[in-house]
Amino acid sequence: MQDNQTRQDTTSRDGSPDELYSLSLDEAVDIFEEAGLPRTLRAIQRYCALGKLDSHKVETPTGEKYLVTPHSVERLIKYIKEVSRPGATSHDNSRLVATVRALGVKPEVEPRPVTTSIDKPRPVATSDDKYVSMLENQVEFLRGEISVKNTQIAELTERARETNHLIAGLQKMFPLLAAPDRRGGEDGQQP
Repeated sequence: MQDNQTRQDTTSRDGSPDELYSLSLDEAVDIFEEAGLPRTLRAIQRYCALGKLDSHKVETPTGEKYLVTPHSVERLIKYIKEVSRPGATSHDNSRLVATVRALGVKPEVEPRPVTTSIDKPRPVATSDDKYVSMLENQVEFLRGEISVKNTQIAELTERARETNHLIAGLQKMFPLLAAPDRRGGEDGQQP
């Protein structure tokens, strides 16, 4: 007999989508409030997106909206009530600790033991001084190298300028060497 009852419930849920998804999200918000678990419209939308509610997205002239099944709303309310009952989870202990801290109860702090020996300042590493002096020497060396390179560049620039003047003078004299002597004949012999 129970088997028949289960079958009837199953077939009654297997109706058309309009019958199954009959609740709007606003109606689901009202059902949650009546059950003593107020939820915002956005929270119900998240339940639909996460699959916690059996929902169906429907196009409307103003956009999309979810329609949910009454059975899934009842099922989720039952689940939330079951999980939120006292003693159902172990999270209650952490809440007690938080309330104790809020009341201003401070745990006892053991005082730090006083040292009996004289505290000595930590010795400064001499390797730092060596490292700094080594870096200073490298910087001085590199600055000297830069000044030598700058001098060499200036000398090379001057030589290049002098070479350009010499080449310009040769270019002026080159046509004179290539032209035949005009005083003599065409074969370059003098009379």
